[in-house]
Amino acid sequence: MLLYSVGVSLDGFIADRDGGIGWSVPSEDLFRFHLERVSELGAVLLGRRLYETMLVWETDPSLREDELGSDFADVWCELPKVVFSRTLDRVEGNARLATTSVADEIAALVAATGRDVEIGGAGLAGQAFELGLVDELRLFRHPVVLGGGTPALPPVGSPVPLVLVETRTFDGRVVHERYRRVDT
Repeated sequence: MLLYSVGVSLDGFIADRDGGIGWSVPSEDLFRFHLERVSELGAVLLGRRLYETMLVWETDPSLREDELGSDFADVWCELPKVVFSRTLDRVEGNARLATTSVADEIAALVAATGRDVEIGGAGLAGQAFELGLVDELRLFRHPVVLGGGTPALPPVGSPVPLVLVETRTFDGRVVHERYRRVDT
């Protein structure tokens, strides 16, 4: 399955007007959930900005100063990553630049890993939604209204019907909403 998991404000933004995501720092409980979730993945497809944001887990030793951070860094470093970028000519860690289309890269990763694959980056996820390839949308809705910024999804050409299959609240603040695509 292809999953799109994203932290989002109440008004649907993944970053504020300046590109900041400091409002979405996870609590320990939520961070543990992310560790479990990422541990189950076979691979991740990333847009350039998200790749650059997450690269610190492979390059910054200070993030390994506690057990939870160290565990997440280990899982993240082992996870195969495919990066879509028009500006990067190389990537670091267990990552490679995409060489084919979004659809072809997704199909190859799902076939190669036999596990769920996650896609990250609003533009990249929007392309996958447009192609009908996203099986699940997993929102982590934070209690903040940003009033503008980067939308969780760009506009798509036609509606994508979803059904809510799970909700969970972390620390009485962040609500996880898991939706599955409805095949029509």
